[in-house]
Amino acid sequence: MNFNNHQKIVTIIEDSLGHSIVTSNKSEEKQPYIEIESSSLVQVCNFLKTNKNLYFDFLNCITTVDNGLEINTIDVWYHLTSIVFEHSFILKVTLPRNTEGEHIPSVSHIWKTADWHEREAYDLTGVHFDGHSDLRRILLPADWEGFPLRKDYVEQEKYHGINVKYDR
Repeated sequence: MNFNNHQKIVTIIEDSLGHSIVTSNKSEEKQPYIEIESSSLVQVCNFLKTNKNLYFDFLNCITTVDNGLEINTIDVWYHLTSIVFEHSFILKVTLPRNTEGEHIPSVSHIWKTADWHEREAYDLTGVHFDGHSDLRRILLPADWEGFPLRKDYVEQEKYHGINVKYDR
């Protein structure tokens, strides 16, 4: 991944979409990233894909991280690459953690790869991607209870009569 153009990309975003769109710029990190609000996600992603000087044509992955009950947030990370310009960029959106499930707009209409990434994130952490055309479990059975990568997940004793918990 080539992050050498990070600050240049941030400047293009801010000059085009406004300086308030980026809530935090972590340019000194080993893998630099920016933080944005979930309400700006679709606008920023659309811009990153369609801007002729950036053209982020590939969404590598979406990662969700449960920061636990003490911090009470879930981070959603978007790793982007421009194959044409050979540069990479990372977006981070922090959501307040809640028992009903967190909501963030889907970007599957921008990058087709988001389709399965969003389903996997939903399946394992319970984040709802609003506007996704087929948001259902992708790894676990449809009737699985809970989201295994949440810090407060309680493993089931049995699933359809099969022991889930084993003594190690």
